Amino acid sequence: MKVYLDYNATALVRPEVRAAVLDAIDEGGNPNAVHALGRRARARVETARAQVAALVGADPTAVIFSSGGTESNAQGLASALAAGCERVIVSATEHPCVAEAAAVCGRPVEVLPVDGHGVVDLAWLEAALARPGRAFVALHHANNESGAIQPVEAAAALVGAAEGWLHVDAIQSAGKVPVDIGAVQADSLTLSGHKLGGLQGVGALVLGPGRSAVRIVHGSGQERGLRAGTENTPGIVGFGVAATCAARDLAAHGDQAAWRDAAASRVKAAGATVIAEGAPRLPNTLFLAVADWESPQQLIALDLAGIMISAGSACSSGKTKPSKTVLAMGLAPRATGVARVSGGWGTTADDWSRFAEAWATTYEKHRVRIAQRSKELA
Repeated sequence: MKVYLDYNATALVRPEVRAAVLDAIDEGGNPNAVHALGRRARARVETARAQVAALVGADPTAVIFSSGGTESNAQGLASALAAGCERVIVSATEHPCVAEAAAVCGRPVEVLPVDGHGVVDLAWLEAALARPGRAFVALHHANNESGAIQPVEAAAALVGAAEGWLHVDAIQSAGKVPVDIGAVQADSLTLSGHKLGGLQGVGALVLGPGRSAVRIVHGSGQERGLRAGTENTPGIVGFGVAATCAARDLAAHGDQAAWRDAAASRVKAAGATVIAEGAPRLPNTLFLAVADWESPQQLIALDLAGIMISAGSACSSGKTKPSKTVLAMGLAPRATGVARVSGGWGTTADDWSRFAEAWATTYEKHRVRIAQRSKELA
């Protein structure tokens, strides 16, 4: 049996979600139609809106559905700029969809540095906020590669005192650790259905009290005029059910930490470095690195062993790109030899054990091959 440990990329679809989505597909209906079928579809959408809002302690009217986290992050940025933010601060380990949207937004962009554990420098942020101009600050709640959890509450206090706008990408953290928009004091927050066990292609922007959004997708008046386009009713229904299931399973999700730590001990004994080990982390995430085994080789070897994981670096046109997160943390020698392991609602302790043993075994075989090759070339 194959082991799937790539939930940070996309969670397996929950059975409850599949049943609800199929039911919505079978019934059909446009939620903007006034006939009975349309009204039932609208009721499904609004039920899901309340379910998603409940996951993060928000009012349902604050939730704007979208095509996914990338779109919602872009809408959060656009809304802050429309509200008067004159400059942009983005953490050094932010998701590319946020960093790249900031780069083309037409405002000056500053990069908020992180320490060797991947945690942002709050002293730097405080000094940056003291400079002229209201700032939009983008800070993901948890890093998608290392799982490092950021001090968002402390950052919110600094941003609020400077009359800025704090945008929290909670796509990786929601459903894995408690996320409450009121406690975080975020001006905007983003979620994605497929990270929770829903379908791909649906996400949400959640607004904090007193904040409003601007449209970035134009057309008709769906989503209270804030996001044009017929709502993806089945996807939204699945998102709502996934949010409810994630809230229900939140305590049990913490069990992953012990399983993850046991796996970490095994791979460390085999020669790996665990990235962000000294920071608070998501309980389901293990980010490891070695200097002498590139990420694509690791993924292929593990896949052949029946273990599905991912890399913090991407492989494009045959060239390995270093992990942005690892580079920002000052660990350049290991930036091309990383592997991300992430569990979820369907993961067991045995899955983590099988991964650790497979990784340690294949890494040892790799080192033996390299040693033999070096002897032959000597």
